[in-house]
Amino acid sequence: MSALPCCAAGKFADELRANAAKIASRGKGILAADESTGTIQKRFDSIKLENTEENRRTYRELLFSTPGIGTYISGAILYEETLYQSTKDGKPFPKLLQEQGVLVGIKVDKGLKYLPGTDNEMACQGLTDLDVRCKKYYEAGARFAKWRAAYTIAPGKPSELLVKEQAWGLARYAAICQANGLVPIVEPEVMMDGPHDIEHCARISEHVFATVVKALHDNGVLLEGSLLKPNMILQGSENSKKATPHEVASYTLRTLKRTIPSSIPGVMFLSGGQTEEEATVNLDALNRLAGLPWTLSFSYGRALQASCLKAWGGKAENFVAGQNALLERAKANSEAQLGKYAGGSGGASASVSLFEKNYVY
Repeated sequence: MSALPCCAAGKFADELRANAAKIASRGKGILAADESTGTIQKRFDSIKLENTEENRRTYRELLFSTPGIGTYISGAILYEETLYQSTKDGKPFPKLLQEQGVLVGIKVDKGLKYLPGTDNEMACQGLTDLDVRCKKYYEAGARFAKWRAAYTIAPGKPSELLVKEQAWGLARYAAICQANGLVPIVEPEVMMDGPHDIEHCARISEHVFATVVKALHDNGVLLEGSLLKPNMILQGSENSKKATPHEVASYTLRTLKRTIPSSIPGVMFLSGGQTEEEATVNLDALNRLAGLPWTLSFSYGRALQASCLKAWGGKAENFVAGQNALLERAKANSEAQLGKYAGGSGGASASVSLFEKNYVY
Protein backbone atom coordinates (compact mmCIF):
# COMPACT_ATOMS: atom_id res chain seq x y z
CA MET A 1 0.00 0.00 0.00
CA SER A 2 1.34 3.43 -0.92
CA ALA A 3 1.92 6.02 1.79
CA LEU A 4 -1.01 8.30 2.57
CA PRO A 5 -0.57 12.09 2.13
CA CYS A 6 0.51 14.10 5.17
CA CYS A 7 -1.86 16.73 6.55
CA ALA A 8 -1.13 19.88 4.58
CA ALA A 9 -2.10 22.13 7.50
CA GLY A 10 0.92 21.26 9.64
CA LYS A 11 1.48 23.70 12.51
CA PHE A 12 -1.50 25.83 11.41
CA ALA A 13 -4.13 23.11 11.92
CA ASP A 14 -5.76 24.56 15.05
CA GLU A 15 -5.70 28.12 13.69
CA LEU A 16 -7.24 27.00 10.40
CA ARG A 17 -10.04 25.12 12.16
CA ALA A 18 -10.82 28.15 14.33
CA ASN A 19 -10.82 30.62 11.44
CA ALA A 20 -12.94 28.39 9.19
CA ALA A 21 -15.47 28.00 11.99
CA LYS A 22 -15.51 31.76 12.58
CA ILE A 23 -16.17 32.52 8.93
CA ALA A 24 -18.98 29.96 8.96
CA SER A 25 -20.60 31.53 12.03
CA ARG A 26 -24.40 31.39 12.15
CA GLY A 27 -26.06 34.50 10.76
CA LYS A 28 -22.94 35.69 8.95
CA GLY A 29 -21.35 35.39 5.53
CA ILE A 30 -18.64 36.71 3.24
CA LEU A 31 -18.45 39.98 1.32
CA ALA A 32 -16.61 39.22 -1.92
CA ALA A 33 -14.90 42.50 -2.86
CA ASP A 34 -12.08 40.93 -4.87
CA GLU A 35 -12.94 42.30 -8.29
CA SER A 36 -9.85 42.75 -10.42
CA THR A 37 -9.01 46.16 -11.88
CA GLY A 38 -10.59 45.06 -15.15
CA THR A 39 -13.77 43.71 -13.58
CA ILE A 40 -14.41 46.73 -11.39
CA GLN A 41 -14.25 48.76 -14.60
CA LYS A 42 -17.61 47.19 -15.53
CA ARG A 43 -19.04 48.12 -12.13
CA PHE A 44 -17.84 51.71 -12.37
CA ASP A 45 -19.06 52.01 -15.96
CA SER A 46 -22.59 51.39 -14.66
CA ILE A 47 -22.38 54.58 -12.56
CA LYS A 48 -20.19 56.49 -15.04
CA LEU A 49 -17.21 56.61 -12.68
CA GLU A 50 -13.61 56.65 -13.85
CA ASN A 51 -11.65 53.52 -12.89
CA THR A 52 -8.74 55.09 -11.00
CA GLU A 53 -6.81 53.71 -8.03
CA GLU A 54 -8.24 56.45 -5.81
CA ASN A 55 -11.83 55.68 -6.83
CA ARG A 56 -11.24 51.97 -6.20
CA ARG A 57 -9.76 52.81 -2.79
CA THR A 58 -12.67 55.08 -1.91
CA TYR A 59 -15.24 52.46 -2.88
CA ARG A 60 -13.55 49.74 -0.83
CA GLU A 61 -13.36 52.14 2.12
CA LEU A 62 -17.11 52.69 1.79
CA LEU A 63 -17.66 48.93 1.99
CA PHE A 64 -15.27 48.11 4.82
CA SER A 65 -16.05 51.11 7.04
CA THR A 66 -19.83 50.54 6.99
CA PRO A 67 -20.89 50.84 10.65
CA GLY A 68 -22.10 47.49 12.00
CA ILE A 69 -21.00 45.45 8.98
CA GLY A 70 -19.38 42.91 11.30
CA THR A 71 -22.82 42.03 12.65
CA TYR A 72 -23.63 40.27 9.37
CA ILE A 73 -20.25 39.74 7.67
CA SER A 74 -17.59 37.37 9.04
CA GLY A 75 -15.06 37.66 6.21
CA ALA A 76 -14.19 39.94 3.29
CA ILE A 77 -12.28 38.81 0.20
CA LEU A 78 -9.88 41.45 -1.13
CA TYR A 79 -7.99 41.91 -4.37
CA GLU A 80 -4.22 42.17 -3.92
CA GLU A 81 -4.20 45.93 -4.56
CA THR A 82 -6.83 46.43 -1.86
CA LEU A 83 -4.93 44.40 0.74
CA TYR A 84 -2.22 47.07 0.78
CA GLN A 85 -4.46 50.13 0.62
CA SER A 86 -5.64 52.30 3.52
CA THR A 87 -8.48 54.62 4.43
CA LYS A 88 -8.18 58.31 3.62
CA ASP A 89 -7.03 58.72 7.24
CA GLY A 90 -4.23 56.19 6.79
CA LYS A 91 -5.65 53.10 8.49
CA PRO A 92 -4.76 49.90 6.56
CA PHE A 93 -7.81 48.07 5.27
CA PRO A 94 -6.87 44.81 7.06
CA LYS A 95 -6.81 46.67 10.38
CA LEU A 96 -10.12 48.39 9.60
CA LEU A 97 -11.77 45.03 8.90
CA GLN A 98 -10.24 43.40 11.96
CA GLU A 99 -11.67 46.17 14.13
CA GLN A 100 -15.10 45.34 12.67
CA GLY A 101 -14.58 41.69 13.65
CA VAL A 102 -14.20 40.68 10.00
CA LEU A 103 -11.49 38.23 8.87
CA VAL A 104 -9.44 39.31 5.86
CA GLY A 105 -9.37 37.13 2.76
CA ILE A 106 -7.42 37.40 -0.48
CA LYS A 107 -8.03 36.30 -4.06
CA VAL A 108 -4.96 34.27 -5.04
CA ASP A 109 -5.81 32.77 -8.43
CA LYS A 110 -4.54 34.46 -11.57
CA GLY A 111 -7.64 34.01 -13.64
CA LEU A 112 -8.78 31.62 -16.35
CA LYS A 113 -6.72 30.64 -19.40
CA TYR A 114 -7.46 28.28 -22.25
CA LEU A 115 -6.63 24.65 -21.46
CA PRO A 116 -4.86 22.85 -24.35
CA GLY A 117 -6.56 19.61 -25.31
CA THR A 118 -10.06 20.97 -24.83
CA ASP A 119 -12.62 22.70 -27.01
CA ASN A 120 -11.69 26.23 -25.86
CA GLU A 121 -12.41 25.48 -22.20
CA MET A 122 -10.67 27.60 -19.57
CA ALA A 123 -8.84 26.50 -16.44
CA CYS A 124 -7.61 28.50 -13.47
CA GLN A 125 -3.93 29.51 -13.24
CA GLY A 126 -1.65 30.67 -10.43
CA LEU A 127 0.08 27.79 -8.61
CA THR A 128 3.67 28.58 -9.60
CA ASP A 129 4.54 31.15 -6.90
CA LEU A 130 1.52 30.63 -4.67
CA ASP A 131 3.54 29.58 -1.61
CA VAL A 132 5.57 32.81 -1.73
CA ARG A 133 2.46 34.95 -2.17
CA CYS A 134 0.59 33.17 0.64
CA LYS A 135 3.40 33.91 3.08
CA LYS A 136 3.31 37.56 2.07
CA TYR A 137 -0.48 37.77 2.37
CA TYR A 138 -0.47 36.14 5.81
CA GLU A 139 2.08 38.70 7.01
CA ALA A 140 -0.18 41.47 5.66
CA GLY A 141 -3.11 40.20 7.76
CA ALA A 142 -4.95 37.79 5.47
CA ARG A 143 -6.33 34.63 7.10
CA PHE A 144 -8.21 33.00 4.25
CA ALA A 145 -7.96 32.77 0.47
CA LYS A 146 -10.10 32.18 -2.58
CA TRP A 147 -9.50 30.40 -5.91
CA ARG A 148 -12.23 30.18 -8.56
CA ALA A 149 -12.54 27.30 -11.01
CA ALA A 150 -15.33 27.79 -13.57
CA TYR A 151 -17.14 25.15 -15.65
CA THR A 152 -19.45 25.78 -18.61
CA ILE A 153 -22.34 23.45 -19.44
CA ALA A 154 -22.62 22.84 -23.21
CA PRO A 155 -22.56 19.82 -25.56
CA GLY A 156 -19.45 17.88 -24.53
CA LYS A 157 -18.68 20.33 -21.74
CA PRO A 158 -17.30 20.34 -19.20
CA SER A 159 -14.79 17.82 -20.54
CA GLU A 160 -13.33 15.23 -18.23
CA LEU A 161 -9.90 16.76 -18.82
CA LEU A 162 -11.12 20.12 -17.49
CA VAL A 163 -12.92 18.53 -14.53
CA LYS A 164 -9.79 16.63 -13.46
CA GLU A 165 -7.39 19.51 -14.16
CA GLN A 166 -9.39 22.00 -12.11
CA ALA A 167 -10.04 19.59 -9.26
CA TRP A 168 -6.29 19.01 -8.94
CA GLY A 169 -5.61 22.74 -9.17
CA LEU A 170 -8.13 23.52 -6.43
CA ALA A 171 -6.63 20.82 -4.22
CA ARG A 172 -3.02 21.96 -4.75
CA TYR A 173 -4.09 25.55 -4.04
CA ALA A 174 -5.87 24.44 -0.86
CA ALA A 175 -2.88 22.46 0.39
CA ILE A 176 -0.45 25.33 -0.29
CA CYS A 177 -2.73 27.82 1.46
CA GLN A 178 -3.06 25.63 4.55
CA ALA A 179 0.69 25.10 4.74
CA ASN A 180 1.00 28.88 4.98
CA GLY A 181 -1.82 29.59 7.44
CA LEU A 182 -4.65 30.57 5.08
CA VAL A 183 -8.06 28.88 5.14
CA PRO A 184 -8.76 27.92 1.50
CA ILE A 185 -12.15 28.68 0.02
CA VAL A 186 -12.56 25.99 -2.63
CA GLU A 187 -14.72 27.43 -5.42
CA PRO A 188 -15.95 25.10 -8.16
CA GLU A 189 -18.49 27.18 -10.11
CA VAL A 190 -20.74 25.47 -12.62
CA MET A 191 -21.91 28.56 -14.47
CA MET A 192 -25.48 29.54 -15.37
CA ASP A 193 -24.75 30.16 -19.06
CA GLY A 194 -26.84 28.05 -21.43
CA PRO A 195 -30.28 26.49 -22.00
CA HIS A 196 -29.85 23.45 -19.71
CA ASP A 197 -32.47 22.48 -17.14
CA ILE A 198 -31.96 22.21 -13.39
CA GLU A 199 -31.55 18.42 -13.47
CA HIS A 200 -28.66 18.75 -15.94
CA CYS A 201 -27.00 21.34 -13.69
CA ALA A 202 -27.40 18.96 -10.75
CA ARG A 203 -25.75 16.03 -12.58
CA ILE A 204 -22.80 18.10 -13.78
CA SER A 205 -22.34 19.77 -10.38
CA GLU A 206 -22.45 16.43 -8.60
CA HIS A 207 -19.65 15.08 -10.78
CA VAL A 208 -17.57 18.25 -10.41
CA PHE A 209 -17.97 18.44 -6.63
CA ALA A 210 -17.18 14.75 -6.11
CA THR A 211 -14.03 15.01 -8.22
CA VAL A 212 -12.88 18.06 -6.25
CA VAL A 213 -13.43 16.35 -2.89
CA LYS A 214 -11.46 13.29 -4.04
CA ALA A 215 -8.57 15.58 -5.02
CA LEU A 216 -8.71 17.34 -1.62
CA HIS A 217 -8.31 13.97 0.10
CA ASP A 218 -5.48 12.98 -2.25
CA ASN A 219 -3.59 16.16 -1.34
CA GLY A 220 -3.94 15.90 2.44
CA VAL A 221 -6.15 18.97 2.78
CA LEU A 222 -7.60 19.44 6.27
CA LEU A 223 -11.33 19.59 5.55
CA GLU A 224 -12.17 21.13 8.93
CA GLY A 225 -9.88 24.01 8.00
CA SER A 226 -11.48 24.59 4.59
CA LEU A 227 -14.63 26.16 3.18
CA LEU A 228 -16.58 25.39 0.00
CA LYS A 229 -17.90 28.09 -2.34
CA PRO A 230 -20.07 26.31 -4.92
CA ASN A 231 -22.87 27.33 -7.23
CA MET A 232 -26.46 26.71 -6.25
CA ILE A 233 -28.25 24.23 -8.50
CA LEU A 234 -30.15 26.36 -11.02
CA GLN A 235 -31.58 26.15 -14.52
CA GLY A 236 -29.51 27.75 -17.29
CA SER A 237 -29.85 31.43 -18.03
CA GLU A 238 -31.49 30.66 -21.40
CA ASN A 239 -34.00 28.18 -19.98
CA SER A 240 -37.46 29.74 -19.63
CA LYS A 241 -38.62 27.18 -17.05
CA LYS A 242 -37.55 28.92 -13.86
CA ALA A 243 -37.15 26.76 -10.77
CA THR A 244 -38.92 27.79 -7.58
CA PRO A 245 -36.84 28.56 -4.48
CA HIS A 246 -37.94 25.23 -2.99
CA GLU A 247 -36.78 23.37 -6.11
CA VAL A 248 -33.44 25.20 -6.08
CA ALA A 249 -33.00 24.36 -2.40
CA SER A 250 -34.01 20.71 -2.82
CA TYR A 251 -31.72 20.06 -5.78
CA THR A 252 -28.85 21.93 -4.13
CA LEU A 253 -29.14 20.08 -0.84
CA ARG A 254 -29.40 16.73 -2.63
CA THR A 255 -26.24 17.48 -4.59
CA LEU A 256 -24.32 18.57 -1.48
CA LYS A 257 -25.41 15.53 0.55
CA ARG A 258 -24.22 13.21 -2.22
CA THR A 259 -20.77 14.78 -2.49
CA ILE A 260 -19.62 17.06 0.36
CA PRO A 261 -18.26 15.68 3.67
CA SER A 262 -19.88 17.07 6.80
CA SER A 263 -16.39 17.82 8.16
CA ILE A 264 -16.27 20.95 5.97
CA PRO A 265 -17.76 23.55 8.35
CA GLY A 266 -19.26 25.96 5.85
CA VAL A 267 -20.74 26.01 2.36
CA MET A 268 -20.60 29.66 1.31
CA PHE A 269 -22.58 29.93 -1.93
CA LEU A 270 -21.65 32.25 -4.76
CA SER A 271 -24.48 34.22 -6.32
CA GLY A 272 -23.45 33.38 -9.87
CA GLY A 273 -25.47 36.05 -11.65
CA GLN A 274 -28.69 35.73 -9.66
CA THR A 275 -30.38 38.98 -8.74
CA GLU A 276 -29.81 40.26 -5.23
CA GLU A 277 -33.28 39.11 -4.19
CA GLU A 278 -33.03 35.70 -5.88
CA ALA A 279 -29.73 34.96 -4.17
CA THR A 280 -31.22 35.86 -0.79
CA VAL A 281 -34.54 34.04 -1.25
CA ASN A 282 -32.85 30.86 -2.48
CA LEU A 283 -30.42 30.92 0.45
CA ASP A 284 -33.36 31.32 2.79
CA ALA A 285 -35.14 28.34 1.19
CA LEU A 286 -32.05 26.19 1.72
CA ASN A 287 -31.87 27.08 5.39
CA ARG A 288 -35.53 26.20 5.92
CA LEU A 289 -34.84 22.57 4.96
CA ALA A 290 -34.09 20.00 7.64
CA GLY A 291 -30.95 17.89 8.02
CA LEU A 292 -28.16 20.36 7.29
CA PRO A 293 -24.74 19.08 8.39
CA TRP A 294 -22.99 22.33 7.40
CA THR A 295 -23.54 26.03 7.82
CA LEU A 296 -25.08 27.13 4.51
CA SER A 297 -24.24 30.78 3.94
CA PHE A 298 -23.18 33.32 1.35
CA SER A 299 -20.05 34.64 -0.31
CA TYR A 300 -21.64 37.23 -2.57
CA GLY A 301 -20.08 39.94 -4.70
CA ARG A 302 -22.60 41.33 -7.17
CA ALA A 303 -25.54 40.20 -5.00
CA LEU A 304 -24.26 42.26 -2.06
CA GLN A 305 -22.86 45.26 -3.89
CA ALA A 306 -25.25 46.12 -6.73
CA SER A 307 -27.66 48.29 -4.73
CA CYS A 308 -24.80 49.75 -2.73
CA LEU A 309 -22.94 50.82 -5.87
CA LYS A 310 -26.08 52.35 -7.36
CA ALA A 311 -26.92 54.25 -4.15
CA TRP A 312 -23.37 55.64 -3.91
CA GLY A 313 -23.04 56.53 -7.59
CA GLY A 314 -19.45 57.62 -7.06
CA LYS A 315 -20.54 60.78 -5.25
CA ALA A 316 -19.13 61.86 -1.89
CA GLU A 317 -22.52 63.10 -0.70
CA ASN A 318 -23.95 59.58 -1.21
CA PHE A 319 -21.24 57.78 0.79
CA VAL A 320 -23.56 56.99 3.72
CA ALA A 321 -26.43 56.07 1.39
CA GLY A 322 -24.19 53.47 -0.20
CA GLN A 323 -23.27 52.07 3.19
CA ASN A 324 -26.92 51.90 4.22
CA ALA A 325 -27.76 49.93 1.07
CA LEU A 326 -24.92 47.50 1.75
CA LEU A 327 -26.00 47.01 5.35
CA GLU A 328 -29.61 46.38 4.31
CA ARG A 329 -28.54 43.68 1.85
CA ALA A 330 -26.11 42.11 4.34
CA LYS A 331 -28.86 42.00 6.97
CA ALA A 332 -31.24 40.34 4.51
CA ASN A 333 -28.68 37.63 3.75
CA SER A 334 -27.97 37.16 7.45
CA GLU A 335 -31.68 36.53 7.98
CA ALA A 336 -31.68 34.12 5.02
CA GLN A 337 -28.74 32.25 6.53
CA LEU A 338 -30.94 31.68 9.57
CA GLY A 339 -33.97 30.73 7.45
CA LYS A 340 -35.85 33.82 8.64
CA TYR A 341 -35.92 36.12 5.61
CA ALA A 342 -39.35 37.65 5.02
CA GLY A 343 -38.52 38.94 1.51
CA GLY A 344 -38.70 42.31 -0.17
CA SER A 345 -35.46 43.88 1.05
CA GLY A 346 -34.19 46.55 -1.34
CA GLY A 347 -37.45 46.84 -3.26
CA ALA A 348 -37.64 46.52 -7.04
CA SER A 349 -33.97 47.41 -7.59
CA ALA A 350 -32.96 44.16 -5.84
CA SER A 351 -34.62 42.19 -8.64
CA VAL A 352 -32.56 43.70 -11.47
CA SER A 353 -30.61 41.05 -13.40
CA LEU A 354 -26.92 40.74 -12.51
CA PHE A 355 -26.15 37.96 -15.00
CA GLU A 356 -23.03 38.39 -17.15
CA LYS A 357 -22.44 35.89 -19.93
CA ASN A 358 -19.12 33.99 -19.75
CA TYR A 359 -18.28 35.77 -16.49
CA VAL A 360 -14.51 36.15 -16.10
CA TYR A 361 -12.71 38.31 -13.55
